[in-house]
Amino acid sequence: MARRGNLFAHAASSSDARACYQQKKEAIFMNLSFHLPTQIHLEEHAVRNHPEAFRLGRHALLVTGRSSAKKNGSQDDVLAVLQEDGIEASLFDEVASNPDIPTCYRGAEYAKKVGADFIIAIGGGSPMDAGKTIALLAAAPRARGDLFRAPYEAALPIVAIPTTSGTGSEVTPYAILSDDEERTKRSIASPLLFPRTALLDPRYQVQLPRRATVNTALDALSHNVESMLSKRRTPLSSAIAASGVQAFQTACPHLIEDCLTREDRASLLYASLVGGIAIAQTATNIVHALGYSLTYFRHIDHGRANALTLGAYLRFLERRCPGATAPVAAAADLPLGKLAGEVAALLGTREEFTPEELRSYVPYARASANSHGAIVDPSEAELLALYEKSLL
Repeated sequence: MARRGNLFAHAASSSDARACYQQKKEAIFMNLSFHLPTQIHLEEHAVRNHPEAFRLGRHALLVTGRSSAKKNGSQDDVLAVLQEDGIEASLFDEVASNPDIPTCYRGAEYAKKVGADFIIAIGGGSPMDAGKTIALLAAAPRARGDLFRAPYEAALPIVAIPTTSGTGSEVTPYAILSDDEERTKRSIASPLLFPRTALLDPRYQVQLPRRATVNTALDALSHNVESMLSKRRTPLSSAIAASGVQAFQTACPHLIEDCLTREDRASLLYASLVGGIAIAQTATNIVHALGYSLTYFRHIDHGRANALTLGAYLRFLERRCPGATAPVAAAADLPLGKLAGEVAALLGTREEFTPEELRSYVPYARASANSHGAIVDPSEAELLALYEKSLL
C-alpha cells in the first residue's frame, strides 16, 4: 500500500505538475466515475470453468481470424462448451489484422442470415473489435456514413476471449477499424460494446510467436502509460494502470531474453487486461494518435507503432510538465530512461522514414481526438517533432 501511495505523492511533488494535472488536492476524489459492466475471469481453463458465460441465446456467431483460434485450442474449447449446452454455433473467420469496415458489414449480414443472437469474439484486438462492430450492425443496421456517429441503439451480447496480451478490448467500449475512405484508423465508442464476459486463459498464448508476443505486450504498456498521463485520469484509473506497468515490468526481462514462463504469460495478460480497464475510463492519447498512420500507411503492427514513439512521448511530457511522469517511473520501479531503453531493446531495428512521410502523417494525428487527451495538448509542430525524434 505504501508503494501505491507514493505514486500519487510523486504526482503532486511540484507546482508545475499540479498545474498540469488541473487537480486540487482537497478535491481529488470529488468527481469520479467508473463504469465496467464486464464480468472478468482470468484463470487457466476459463472457458471450460464458466459455461454460464455463454448462456446468452440459442445461436452464437464465433468471430475469429483465419487460424490462430483453431491452433491455440480456444475455438475447440468454446465449441465443446456450446455443444454441451445445446447452443448452435456458426463461424465467421474472415477477420484480418486491422479489420476494415466492409469485413464488419459482411459479418453482420452473416450473423443475421444464420440467426445468431450473440457474438463470441476470439483472438487479438482485431477479432474482438470486428466482433463488437458486427454485434452493433446485426442488432441495429446503419448506413456506412453513420457507422461512427453515436448514439447507438442496440448490440447483440458479446463474450470476449483474448488470445494475445495487448489490446484489452475484452473490457473496453471501443472498436477500432481501418477506414479506407479517411485513410486512417477510427474508433466506435459505446457502452453497448462492453462484452458481457471476458474469459482470459494464459494457456492460449503459450505458442504465440515472439513477434506477436512482443508487439502486443508493448501495446499493453502503452495503454497503461497513456492512461496514467491522460487528462481524464482519476486516482482509481491510475492505480489500476500502475499495476499494469508493474506487471509488464515483472515479465519484461524474460520478454527481452525470449524465455517467458507461464507466470510471465499470466503477468502480460494481466497487464493487457488492466490496460483495457484503464483506457475504458480515460481513453488513449498522443501515442495512439501518432501510431495510427504508421499502421495504416506502413502496415506496422499497432503495438509496435505505439512503442516507436513512446520514449519521445514520455520525454516530451516530462519537459512540458515537470514531475508528471514520475508515477510511471515509480510503477516501473525504473528511471524513465531505463524504461525507454527496455522498449528500445524490444523494438530492435526501427523502420526507416523520410521527413516528407512524417510531415504527411501530422494532419492525421492532429485530426484524431486522441491527440488532445494527454495532460499536455501538443501543437502540430510538436507532433512532428515527436515523429522526428522517434523515427529519423
